[in-house]
Amino acid sequence: MEQLDLQALLAKSYDVCDAIEAADVGNVHSDVGSLKDRLRLDLARFGEYVADGDGKGGSEETEFIRTTLGYSEDAKPIQDMRNHARVDASFSESVPQSLKYAVLSDAGSKLQPDPFGRQSSMYFYDTFAVFGQTVLAMRAKDVSHEAVQRYTSYIERMEQLLKEYAVWRVGTQKTYRAVEPPASPQMEGERAQKLEELLADLNSLVGLEAVKRQVRNMVNLIKVQNMRQEAGMKTADVSKHMVFMGNPGTGKTTVARKLAEIYKYLGVLRKGQLVEVDRSGLVRGYIGQTATQTQEVVEESLGGLLFVDEAYALTVGKGEGDFGQEAVDTLLKAMEDNRDDLVVIVAGYTDLMGQFLESNPGLRSRFSNFVYFDDYTADELMQILEQNLAHEEYRLSPDAAQAAREMIERRVATKPANFANARDIRNFMEHAIENHATRVADLADARSNKAILGTLEVEDLEDWS
Repeated sequence: MEQLDLQALLAKSYDVCDAIEAADVGNVHSDVGSLKDRLRLDLARFGEYVADGDGKGGSEETEFIRTTLGYSEDAKPIQDMRNHARVDASFSESVPQSLKYAVLSDAGSKLQPDPFGRQSSMYFYDTFAVFGQTVLAMRAKDVSHEAVQRYTSYIERMEQLLKEYAVWRVGTQKTYRAVEPPASPQMEGERAQKLEELLADLNSLVGLEAVKRQVRNMVNLIKVQNMRQEAGMKTADVSKHMVFMGNPGTGKTTVARKLAEIYKYLGVLRKGQLVEVDRSGLVRGYIGQTATQTQEVVEESLGGLLFVDEAYALTVGKGEGDFGQEAVDTLLKAMEDNRDDLVVIVAGYTDLMGQFLESNPGLRSRFSNFVYFDDYTADELMQILEQNLAHEEYRLSPDAAQAAREMIERRVATKPANFANARDIRNFMEHAIENHATRVADLADARSNKAILGTLEVEDLEDWS
């Protein structure tokens, strides 16, 4: 698969910085001075944050950060790394300050003329993604799970910001991630313990009871087949490919990520990495290119799980010149050729996935596991809201809790076209936190007052209507 070149991305991002500064987007001069310097600092802190995921950030990563970003030996960010001055824990909850100016530039069409076609944010996003992947790759053989989690969660925060401000452009960036988790424990007892921990983590998710039960049944089937094999008995050929069907925000991607790890510790997958892709990551505009692109994604996925989101987009509304079916045909062959080294999950809306499975005579037969993700109930969405708030050290006042519940109940009862289950809750929470900040920022008694700083009131809440 074509790899994004880090040096080329940096050069383009620096050009973006120059353009934003020239237009003084968001009073960038008075706020941060040199946007290029701010971008370099954000990248350095991100690299340090990822490298120190296991508490072992080393000289190799530091030297890479220094030379790549053009820092001198005595530059403060470099000295901080060498002195093991760790990035604050709250770093993971933020997004790069430099990215915010790029988002403002794109969302408000601040560059006139705009040589980047409202893609300034995407250049920054790609730069951070490739920069972080490069840092992880420097310790590929012993990369820690914590480092992978740090990378993934931070990149996802950036991605969400771009989507919120409608500056995310599907197909312009590397649309898949393939970061391998650390190697599985060698001792069988440790493997079993890790597997139970992963299953407990899955069971801790709000709702999804039918999904949890189906995954547990599948795990038990594989465990028993493994035991039969060890005993020298005949084993059944258990199909592990799956179809996830459900509305947006019902946890399909979350469950897929957890399942990739579960399969690894079951011994089903030799690597256990998750590769996420959609139509834009498989389909290209000329004959032959789609097959090549899809095969490269498959090769990236070998030993792990390939998650094809909104898979129906490959076949729905296809016409002359559309190569979605070519991607499907290539994927089918790859599933057959690599049946022991690849698990594929296709996901999307229930009704549209039915059409997708009928698009090729051999497609439905490749999938024997169909997992249905129901919409969350109002009670479950309220629970998700309270859990997410607690994770961010917020709570609802009694009146706010009652108001939030009523808003959620109305949302669930009406289910408008844009209803998105847990995604709605995430957006609701983020708006409430922003409103809370506006309300308490200038309160004289807010400083060091955890009750004020951590309590959302009714006036902080925004209904969807």
